[in-house]
Amino acid sequence: MNCRICGGDLEPRVTDLPFKIAEFSIVILKALPVLQCTQCGDTELEHATMQRVDQLLAGVDSQAELEVIRYAA
Repeated sequence: MNCRICGGDLEPRVTDLPFKIAEFSIVILKALPVLQCTQCGDTELEHATMQRVDQLLAGVDSQAELEVIRYAA
């Protein structure tokens, strides 16, 4: 699979990513499986991973300023 930004190769990696879910609320998902470009560093999420991320973010209290959640498939 190739990067949509630069055309480089995407490699599976595990990383932590922040998601802004409200004006003053950020959720950090830890140990998130991503595809990362070896050239430009852009990250992409596979469809199944994004569906799980959507589920996790839907259950977050948007009143909290910061929440850290460990990703589990």
